[in-house]
Amino acid sequence: MSQRDLKGLFSALLVSFDEQGNINEKGLRQIIRYNIDVNHMDGLYVGGSTGENFMLSTDEKKRIFEIAKDEAKDSLTLIAQVGSVNLKESVELAKFVTDLGYDAISAVTPFYYKFTFDEIKNYYNTIIGAVDNRMIIYSIPFLTGVDMSLSQFGELFSNPKIVGVKFTQADFYLLERIRKTFPDKLIYAGFDEMLLPATVLGVDGAIGSTYNINGRRGRQIFELAKAQKITEALEVQHVTNDLITDILDNGLYGTIKLLLQEAGVDAGYCREPMKKYTPEMVARAKEIYKKYF
Repeated sequence: MSQRDLKGLFSALLVSFDEQGNINEKGLRQIIRYNIDVNHMDGLYVGGSTGENFMLSTDEKKRIFEIAKDEAKDSLTLIAQVGSVNLKESVELAKFVTDLGYDAISAVTPFYYKFTFDEIKNYYNTIIGAVDNRMIIYSIPFLTGVDMSLSQFGELFSNPKIVGVKFTQADFYLLERIRKTFPDKLIYAGFDEMLLPATVLGVDGAIGSTYNINGRRGRQIFELAKAQKITEALEVQHVTNDLITDILDNGLYGTIKLLLQEAGVDAGYCREPMKKYTPEMVARAKEIYKKYF
């Protein structure tokens, strides 16, 4: 099992697709290189929501995991999101990425069906029990509908192989309680627009989609906040949130890809049923790039 440090800033890796929705390997490798060479990320979170993961086949997921590992090699930390409503697939992917040498695995809480907490707990213990690796819980209630309490996080954390949580929710009271109660567990901020307050509350790092293009500002916020330079950090957070507002107004994943295109990266298209780019969307992305980069 890898002992690489899991702290720091991670891009939730975008995946480049061609117009037919097939994986564009050349473009994916360029996105990875941009995150390494330009954004100077500490790591990549591969196979998450930003990677359009839940619209992919098992074989496509494996191919993306392979490409990311091959391109990044050992230059930064790699976390693989293997969660699925299909537990057998999650176990299969956990074994696959562990054999590839990923530093940790992550899994979204099982969604769609109203699973009991005992079912959720069994899901996590089953996945991590199948491999010699470390698990990061992926808590994103606004997409999964799964809210967990402090005591339930504690039950999951009682498994020593479950080492942390990607906390993508706005309940900062719960975040503070988790930080105080479980000082030895890792917490990653999942909302890029709230990186500053999350860092003040003591997160160990952050995982976000906008870091694919805005990683340098993310780094400034994170480092300034850790140095208790809150006023300076807030100034950068303001600019970042102006950018995020403009991105969200134009279409989240597509606009980030279009911004990367402006930076010379073949970031490709989104997979349907996500919408195709309109001329207006492309023009607006060019305006956003000129404004912020």
